[in-house]
Amino acid sequence: MANIKPFCMPKWGIEMTEGTIAEWMVKEGEAFSKGQVLCLIETAKITNEVEAEYDAVLKRLLTPASEEAHPVGALLAVFADAGTSDAEIDEFIAGFKPAETSVAAKGGGSPPAPAAAPAVAAPAPARPPQKIVTNRAISPEALKLAEAEGVDIEPIEGSGRNGRITYQDVVQAMRPERAASFKGSAALVEDTPEAFASPLARRIAAQHGIALAGIKGTGARGRISKADVLALVKPTTAAAPVFGAPFELVANQPQVQPFDKVRKVVAKRLTEAKQTIPHFYLRVSASVDALMDLRKTANLVLGTKASINDYIVKAVAMALVRHPDVNVQVHGDAVHSFPHADVAIAVASPKGLVTPIVRQADRMHIAQIAATTRALIDKAQAGKLGYEDMDGGTFSVSNLGMFGIEQFDAIINPPQGAILAVGGVNRVAVEAANGDIAFESRIGLTMSVDHRAIDGAAGAQFLQTLKGLLEAPEGLFA
Repeated sequence: MANIKPFCMPKWGIEMTEGTIAEWMVKEGEAFSKGQVLCLIETAKITNEVEAEYDAVLKRLLTPASEEAHPVGALLAVFADAGTSDAEIDEFIAGFKPAETSVAAKGGGSPPAPAAAPAVAAPAPARPPQKIVTNRAISPEALKLAEAEGVDIEPIEGSGRNGRITYQDVVQAMRPERAASFKGSAALVEDTPEAFASPLARRIAAQHGIALAGIKGTGARGRISKADVLALVKPTTAAAPVFGAPFELVANQPQVQPFDKVRKVVAKRLTEAKQTIPHFYLRVSASVDALMDLRKTANLVLGTKASINDYIVKAVAMALVRHPDVNVQVHGDAVHSFPHADVAIAVASPKGLVTPIVRQADRMHIAQIAATTRALIDKAQAGKLGYEDMDGGTFSVSNLGMFGIEQFDAIINPPQGAILAVGGVNRVAVEAANGDIAFESRIGLTMSVDHRAIDGAAGAQFLQTLKGLLEAPEGLFA
């Protein structure tokens, strides 16, 4: 029997329900070896490289690269030995059954049916589908609709990747053209060509229905100027402008940009988190003069470029280990506590906000944390984060201080139980030990807490420990 193996949409994590083939690195009929990158698959927040687990040939490519999402378990391609016949591949595909996942089992391994088309003119009585032969890039569902409705696809401009015609493009082509409704010509005062007037004066006169004939110009050689015409404009109830022509409204049309895939997922997750998690907030500020001085010295001694945020991540990790009731995840009615701190850091990337994780940050020294966060930030900005970089996490740190933000409230990143919002460093006046006024650098910290799992006292004790570590930073090297 031929050695035939299916290649299906993988499932990375319990929350993944679908993925998109961004690019194939191997062509149909091409052999590949173990470890070679086969394709790029995009999920809600990441693009993963899929590597071959064995040597084989891509005998049949069923799902080309496109912007269409396919459910987990959907059959994407078929791998086999070089000598496998097409008949054997066809027989394998015909008998293939997807894995019993919550998505693929419902979808039968094929892409979900497109949403119902918006209301269009009532279709004519049923007619046999018209076969369309074209070499243009068009999705299977779009081609099926065009054939069923007799739509000419040649004049359609595809909105998909590389001009691919999508289902929505065909739906739009089926809409009837709107008939223009004309209201007649504008009533303008008759121009007087023989009048000696500037172009701007003519335009203003036409806008306000003023005849140029009979106006005595005050410009050079009796030319009618803008001021001469404006002097005859009837005043309105609004105050007259100080300079130039009267104020007029101009078009202020919005530029509509629908949510992309990542933004849709982020919006959905944040909405669910805010609606289902009972947030409460704890605020504190910490003096960081000693931390900034120690950072300069430590970076020179260790030969690293650790940022203030790296030291905050270290302090957070140490405080979490000392307060395990804050180092938690919430799963339904159960609270999962962890012995080590996996701290997620919020990073802005081309794909939106992502939260890669510094694993077991409590066991790392500052130089290791700095190197790890730098590598994660570089991967995020290059769009190279993998699922393993973002899966899990026991606590999040979101720092907007570098943008001049003094204080803000962050939304908890489920299933984590809390998130720390870090503001900027500000010089503030304080009372010195001798009673005089002195200035010190302080940083604002706000912790958003899931009240289902973490009590107010536990959160407050955690923040006090964190504040102590930041104000006496020698303890970070203990």
